[in-house]
Amino acid sequence: MTTAVGTRTETLTPPRAARLPHGLVGRLPLVAILMLQIILAYRLTNTAFQDEALYVFAGHRELGLLLHGTPTYDTYASYFSGAPFLYPVAAAVIDTALGLEGVRAFSLILMLGTTALIWTTARRLYDRPAAIVGAALFAVSAPTLFLSRLATYDAPAVFLLALALWIVVRTARAPVFLVLLAAPPLALAAGVKYASALYLPTVIAVAVLSVPTTAAVRGRVWLRGALRGLLLLGAVSGLIAAGLAAAGPGLRSGLSQTTLNRATGTEPVSNILRISAVWGGWVFVLAVVGIGYVAVRSAASRGSAPALLAASLAATALLATIYQTHLGTSVSLHKHIGFGLLFAAPVAGAGVAGFARLDRLRTASGALPGLVLGICTLLAFYADHAVRPMYGWPNSTPMVAALRPLVHNGHEHYLVEENEVPRYYLRDRTEPYEWLTTYFFQHSDKTGKVLTGLPAYRAAITEHYFDLVVLDFGPTAPLDAQLTKMLKAPGSGYRLIDKVPGQTGHGTSYYSIWQRS
Repeated sequence: MTTAVGTRTETLTPPRAARLPHGLVGRLPLVAILMLQIILAYRLTNTAFQDEALYVFAGHRELGLLLHGTPTYDTYASYFSGAPFLYPVAAAVIDTALGLEGVRAFSLILMLGTTALIWTTARRLYDRPAAIVGAALFAVSAPTLFLSRLATYDAPAVFLLALALWIVVRTARAPVFLVLLAAPPLALAAGVKYASALYLPTVIAVAVLSVPTTAAVRGRVWLRGALRGLLLLGAVSGLIAAGLAAAGPGLRSGLSQTTLNRATGTEPVSNILRISAVWGGWVFVLAVVGIGYVAVRSAASRGSAPALLAASLAATALLATIYQTHLGTSVSLHKHIGFGLLFAAPVAGAGVAGFARLDRLRTASGALPGLVLGICTLLAFYADHAVRPMYGWPNSTPMVAALRPLVHNGHEHYLVEENEVPRYYLRDRTEPYEWLTTYFFQHSDKTGKVLTGLPAYRAAITEHYFDLVVLDFGPTAPLDAQLTKMLKAPGSGYRLIDKVPGQTGHGTSYYSIWQRS
């Protein structure tokens, strides 16, 4: 650009932001948020978690059955809370090429994709400031960071739900039948992790409410929204029914055992509420603020639809807490809260951005991105404080290194408290049926009598059935104490050969390794 000043011509250099493509400038805050999510996620490092080892190992066995007819020696479908031929197989393929870190990177990519989908969904429902804040709130939340570094089927399920949510919002003004594009990801999410079905009603509600919320005129928009909801409900129900019919009785049994008729616990409600508040309570509170802002802003022009839509999204953040309160357990609650946060984050973003009047800040000046990143930095410290203890399970490197020269590919028997981890790392040297657990054990004694529980362990130790016994006094600590007493007894035929450390987020635990004499 040039301008004449008297008789002299000067060249003016436009601002750097002006030289960049407009679309890229508009997405710079999202890029910054995604980079922050990556940095915070990679602060979490550890060896394989029990669930990670289980699912990836199962994927290898399912893949072996599919490609070579090799028996799995297990009925994963009967107790997995997701179809074993979906995520576990994909994870095994990635693990073969890139190892566990590659599978975890896959989870991170999916969670980054979820953040991006929240950005574009919030921008379409509300405005750009709401998109920036909503995406930032989700990206630095404790469940998001945890799932970004966990090789389980939670990240794919969250991504698929976010994709379906984006589709129903994106097609609100399009021909009605295009809402059916959301049916495959919704059905697949329910197959990847059965508990994802808990969030199907919310997506269907959004399919209905997003039409009167985004329509330029009222007209017959409610009828059009209802038709979209019915179409989506019918398509998803049909896909899920077809999948269950094709999957067989084993998978239906697993669905019943792990999700529909799961055994209830006795954990205090106060503990479940405390975990919920720590891991996602502040996003829900901000989402409630967002409901108020949306209701006030849209009451005159668009009626009740925007407020109903915001309330539906915000209330979804409570579903995991309500469900697990009903079950009486907080197991996996810290992960499940992340499912609800993806729905509540856009509304929370709208509330923060609206009441802070961020729409009046000039994005080009960097004020809005700077403010949001400042908020993210503050919340990141909070999330990091919550996540690190949960990601601090025992580091199994010393234990696996100690076991490697002791195990052999044959017909031996290894009793390990959480055997999924060494079984995964030592799968090239052992067979699945060689690994036994302290969670359940059945044994036939010399007279042919079938024993279970403590009598089964006692008979097996007396008969020197186990070649190795590894105890760490974790979830089955009371049983471990009894087994240790048996192993220490004179004439037991076992000797303690090593006691290796496993660093945790709460200190150091120890693996006691006993070998048959």
